[in-house]
Amino acid sequence: MPKNKKTDTSVNNREFAVITYCFIGLFLCMMGYFTYFQFVKSEDFINNSYNMRQETFSTTILRGKIISADGETLAQTQAAADGKETRIYPYGSLFSHIVGYSTEKYGRSGIESWANFNLLRSHVFFLEKAMDRLTDKKSIGDDVVTTLDVKLQRIAYEALGSYQGAVAVLEPATGKILAMVSKPDFDPNTISNDWETVVADENKASVLLNRVSQGLYPPGSTFKIITALEFMRENPVSYTNYEYECQGSIQKGEGTLGCFGGRAHGAVDLTRSFAESCNTSFANIGLSFDEDHFADTCKGLLFGAALPVEKMETVKSSFALHSGALDSEVMETAIGQGKTLMTPLHMLMLTAAIANDGTLMKPYVVDYTKTHEGQKVKEYEPVAYGQLFEKKETEALQGFMKEVVENGTGSALKGAGYEAYGKTGSAEYGANKGDSHAWFVGYAHKAGKEDIAVVVLMEGAGSGGTYAAPAAKRIFDFYYGG
Repeated sequence: MPKNKKTDTSVNNREFAVITYCFIGLFLCMMGYFTYFQFVKSEDFINNSYNMRQETFSTTILRGKIISADGETLAQTQAAADGKETRIYPYGSLFSHIVGYSTEKYGRSGIESWANFNLLRSHVFFLEKAMDRLTDKKSIGDDVVTTLDVKLQRIAYEALGSYQGAVAVLEPATGKILAMVSKPDFDPNTISNDWETVVADENKASVLLNRVSQGLYPPGSTFKIITALEFMRENPVSYTNYEYECQGSIQKGEGTLGCFGGRAHGAVDLTRSFAESCNTSFANIGLSFDEDHFADTCKGLLFGAALPVEKMETVKSSFALHSGALDSEVMETAIGQGKTLMTPLHMLMLTAAIANDGTLMKPYVVDYTKTHEGQKVKEYEPVAYGQLFEKKETEALQGFMKEVVENGTGSALKGAGYEAYGKTGSAEYGANKGDSHAWFVGYAHKAGKEDIAVVVLMEGAGSGGTYAAPAAKRIFDFYYGG
């Protein structure tokens, strides 16, 4: 029986149409990816430290400036008559870790590294660029304007004093990093000459380490913010009825744990436990937890995850409590000891989210880039990471942190011309647990000014209420009274 030619033609046309549409679809996907790469991802690839293309830019571009939010030059390149270029850091060690260094031999760090591509490209007027090429002159690279405040940075630097440690200031509503200090520090002006001495690190000081984002410490009692949160989540109705009689120590199984200085706090509820930083009460609370649920809460608070911070090198905080853990491990974890380790930046971000009604804004330090003539090239807008806490949770935590200042271990901030909220910590470390890092993390509010969150970590200083809280007060006082 002969085939129907009309049917054959119809089938062939249909097959041809399917193939055509497939090719069109693939073409559109390919063009979409190229467009996405060009406008979204290309800068990330070019700015990768392993991309050697960056080095070719420096042959035609004079590296741009790094500038503070208040208009001060933090880094600039000076070119001599013989063509030799020198990178100058007017504030020396004040911004050593956050601004970083740029050297021919030892590479770059800090903003010098993260914004390298921005500093080595020029958006000057095309006629100026053409004239530069004709005269064999380098075009001036774009300037990077940061969110950093010079005066606030200096106050934070002075507040840390002679202690090794970390201080950072963040705007909870935007994620802007206003100040970041890490000690011990170095002079980026002489880092090339000092390199061998610095990296030898004979006293194990880890001078090049940015302790804010890369230093891991036991959080001590600042972790009670998270323990209190877990208690509320597991007891959403009855947590307000919590009562405990603190006798200065608690024993469970083979584990014994005491309050700081051996103090017995007597009858406490959850608010007083938090304000007085009662270790035995929080150990008692921890023993009631579902360990798997506790681990899930910490996972949701970014433990074990890369922090959502634009470009900055960070390390992951760790939470190691597991189902079936010993009572001693549970009690230690509940008060921020044991195997729990956090970076000061992580603790600051959680506090900023509490201040911002539960929403975490991604921290960032580059505000915008501009030409040397002042024309803006690219602006970086605040970006929300997500909701870490429910609003009712932040309201409760804010109340606890307020009580710390008004009637607890953070009383150094009481009576100021602003509302302060915080949590102190004295984190034991070392084999004999005889020494303590001093912690303070908190935020403050005053009508007419942006809220700021502050973290202070002073290595080996002792009591957080005695050392770290007064250091934070200096920063808050300056910001709201300066």
